[in-house]
Amino acid sequence: MTDPSASGPLVVTGARLRDGRVVDVHCAGGLVTAMVPADALHVPGGATRIDAGGGLVTEPFVDAHLHLDKVRTLPLIGDEALRAYTADGMAGSARSIDLASAVKRHYTVERLLPNIRQALQDGLTHGVLHVQAFADVDTAAGLVGFEAVDLARREFAGRVDVALVAFPQDGVLRDPGAADLVEQALAAGADVVGGIPWIEESVADQQAHVEWACALAARLGRRVAMLTDDAPDPSLGTTGMLAEAMLRHGLTGRGVACHARALGHYPEERLTAVLDLAREAGLGLVSDPHTGSVALPVERALAAGVAVALGQDDIEDAYYPFGRHSLLEVAFLAAHLLDMRSAPQQEVLVDLVTTSAARVLGLGSYGLREGGPADLLVHDAQRTVDLLARHAAPRAVLRAGRVVAGADA
Repeated sequence: MTDPSASGPLVVTGARLRDGRVVDVHCAGGLVTAMVPADALHVPGGATRIDAGGGLVTEPFVDAHLHLDKVRTLPLIGDEALRAYTADGMAGSARSIDLASAVKRHYTVERLLPNIRQALQDGLTHGVLHVQAFADVDTAAGLVGFEAVDLARREFAGRVDVALVAFPQDGVLRDPGAADLVEQALAAGADVVGGIPWIEESVADQQAHVEWACALAARLGRRVAMLTDDAPDPSLGTTGMLAEAMLRHGLTGRGVACHARALGHYPEERLTAVLDLAREAGLGLVSDPHTGSVALPVERALAAGVAVALGQDDIEDAYYPFGRHSLLEVAFLAAHLLDMRSAPQQEVLVDLVTTSAARVLGLGSYGLREGGPADLLVHDAQRTVDLLARHAAPRAVLRAGRVVAGADA
């Protein structure tokens, strides 16, 4: 990690906050030491000065869901899995997972590492300083994906925080041996217990999958992150299973459910019950509407008091052929896909890739405030609508009071 005590004083002048105030942000020792009306204080002698010129200054972006080992693997497998995942209202999403598994025969650390590095660098360029990264840990991939992601995250330590999820992509009952590999990855440095219970063969197997993951997370003192209900099928119920298991195992506030698309097909009474359960369990939800034709009801979840984030999910792999690891691009797409285009909804979209996403991941040291970390982004856009419409890379990306990316780097 970067030593914050080594960070010299730095001042961002003319910084427009999202509430409309224009302030000077003073940073030293890796922290924001003051946020004062613009020009109220002179820039201290010897301090680095960045003139925001009235441009927006925000918290860094948080990517709550990225399959980092899979980035840019689509050329290795072709379009069959992608077609199965996206066609017919995602009816073939389970089949696509089996088809996509074939790419793992090409897995080597040497093949994966350059693309993983590039995805993290692209994210850094676009102001993404926190990533929850899923790496497949199963009998097809072994530990290769985990090892490649782990190497890259060590290289980016101090610039990008990567929470590494040991992810049994093909299930644990469907893929005997995967559970042992997850434990090996956790022992070797993975941070989060992963899961994908909805693809198991029966409701009993889904429940066993959730129980295994939550019991393991509780025993090891870890968080849990699962892909739940990634199909428009109202019979799926693994999001609720996860919330219930978190409460049983004392994991309140330490779990994430990604996708949960089936919730959008629940009758109102059932949806209300699941969202109430998620709120009680502190289960955060991550939506990736650009990677499939259905999405969880984001605004409904927020209204119920559930923390929600947007995620990049995939970059040029068997599930999504695009992606720049730009969370502003993701938010821009979500504005259309979730029908969130009014001015208040635009502010919510930015929350979904900053403050709300930080809640989903349980980030304790986050937020643009006096005494908070000097991690911030300086944008050229002066309005939220321009921030989303242009989804341009920040002019300056600061980590612990140092410029780590952008034109001012």
